[in-house]
Amino acid sequence: MNAKRGTMNSGDITIRRAVREADVVGVRELLEGTGFFYDAEVEIAEELIRETIQRGEASGYRFIFADGPEGLRGYSCYGPVPLTRSSWDLYWIAVRSDLRGKGIGRMLLRLSEETIRRSGGTRVYVDTSSREQYRPTRDFYAAMGYTVAADMEDFYAPGDGKIVFMKRL
Repeated sequence: MNAKRGTMNSGDITIRRAVREADVVGVRELLEGTGFFYDAEVEIAEELIRETIQRGEASGYRFIFADGPEGLRGYSCYGPVPLTRSSWDLYWIAVRSDLRGKGIGRMLLRLSEETIRRSGGTRVYVDTSSREQYRPTRDFYAAMGYTVAADMEDFYAPGDGKIVFMKRL
């Protein structure tokens, strides 16, 4: 780990925590390429990056980017839940579609959890969809030790519920 630059090189993946202006486009392209996210969700992801560029850690959002020679491979976005002492939200974790199943998501999640733990976090919450398309996502969280804390039918839209996963660190 290069503490000055906030980067770590793991083979052909470089992990970085610093947010760059180019991440607005990189994250947009990554999320659009997954086929999982609505346009409004992609816009929110961009907004969180812009807010972090403007406000830094005061934005409440933290990021981990997995870069490769060809560009952004995946990223996570997380932050403390306002008005709680030790609960954190994992807002986003996404990996390029052609690289799923190669361990990048697991690495990003573990690094996010490690940072949360070091920051005094004791619980991580993740919201996801109940749509069938998200079954691999739900299976991923279960395999990583997360349990269902809430299941809300038709939350996002009819037939699209919200499932909240939780993990104690």
